[in-house]
Amino acid sequence: MFLPAGVVDPPPFTAEEWADHRFTARSGVDFSGLGDDELVDALAVSRRMRARADALEARALARLDRLRGGDKSVAVEASLELRISRNQAANRVARGMGLVARMPRLLAAMEAGDIEGYPAGQVVEASAALTDEQAREVDERLAGKLAAGRLGFTDPSSLVRAARRLVRTIDPDGQTARARKARTGRKVELTPREDTMATLSADLPAEVAASAYARVDRMARTLRNAGDERTLEQLRADVLADLLHGRDPGVDAPVRGALVFLHMPIDTVLMMSDDGCELSGYGPIPGPIAREIMTRPDSAWRKVLTDPATGAVKDLGRTRRRPSAFLRELVQVRDRECTTPGCHRPAHRCDYDHLREWHHHGRTADRNGGAKCERDHYLKDQPGWTLTHDPDTGISTITTPTGRTYTKTIQPINEPPEPSSRRSTTDRRRRPRGCTRSVDPPDETPTPF
Repeated sequence: MFLPAGVVDPPPFTAEEWADHRFTARSGVDFSGLGDDELVDALAVSRRMRARADALEARALARLDRLRGGDKSVAVEASLELRISRNQAANRVARGMGLVARMPRLLAAMEAGDIEGYPAGQVVEASAALTDEQAREVDERLAGKLAAGRLGFTDPSSLVRAARRLVRTIDPDGQTARARKARTGRKVELTPREDTMATLSADLPAEVAASAYARVDRMARTLRNAGDERTLEQLRADVLADLLHGRDPGVDAPVRGALVFLHMPIDTVLMMSDDGCELSGYGPIPGPIAREIMTRPDSAWRKVLTDPATGAVKDLGRTRRRPSAFLRELVQVRDRECTTPGCHRPAHRCDYDHLREWHHHGRTADRNGGAKCERDHYLKDQPGWTLTHDPDTGISTITTPTGRTYTKTIQPINEPPEPSSRRSTTDRRRRPRGCTRSVDPPDETPTPF
């Protein structure tokens, strides 16, 4: 008897395929008998199922939209079948069209279970103003960064930020116009919620929103440190409400303005280029917008020396137990956000963390320090959890009690130059020759401008 090839000796299941089979091919899985490792496997299966379902939905909506010639009735019918609002359905139709026609590599990652529809939709939205050819270039470059290990699917926020940077690189002439147009759409909205609650939200320029939040946060923390028993979330909400109503929130506003870090290459400061600007906690912004923020009367300038080859911020050492204000600020500027994978809290609202503990002879220096939010600073010392960070490479890891390890790479402030053979025509045209060497020599001491 002859059997088809592969039947007698079928290829073995991968761990992911076996987990998918275990939780989806059988009904009535008894979760009461599962351990923590198996339960995390179930979480991974649910994530892959959602990602594949989102990809299925994207392809179906894109095909339906094409069959009906882009008629608005597609969103109406989709909203009824998907049981969502018409606005949500219209957004999903646009996401499906963008994925199928412009970002096939990202759609393939969804079908592989690597990324769900929401972050993929953010990438599609970030490239919405590009031509089809430019959007496909963003898609290819993202895939290249993922394949090279410079990005990971475990950190979707970094993936979206990388997409924004690529959009800025591929279409530098359009970024300022898009930013100015978006800023004209600032607004305040009131959204009713359940149980006598409502959400008051404001669409503001990123630097204004970040500064306002930082100010409210500092006032809330002052009250908390003074013994107020409300949670920080409650205090922030109450402080904001008191300020908007003209009432005394019970604490004076900080004399020093709220800190918002804006990173700019020196050639962009001097208007030789419009590239390389980033707002901490948000991501890349156009050079002209960055210069407008920089030249405001209340802006403070600081010089940050970086390695021209890697874009990494220079080292600085200290031997004291507590970091100086300058060292703390240097680490904040270098790391830009909490170094723990999955966390993107801005570094200026984080603790200085000794990577090697002080009581284990760890020095108080930037090479032994990293930004870590209060929650992750506490998590680091909990049994079963291991958090690491390498300031030189910007690579951080977190290992959970089930033994799974997740990685995050903090992208450098100044992106290292790519080999000339891989740089696009746009890059060669826009980037001034030698602009990555326009910083001071790396052996000088950082000083204020």
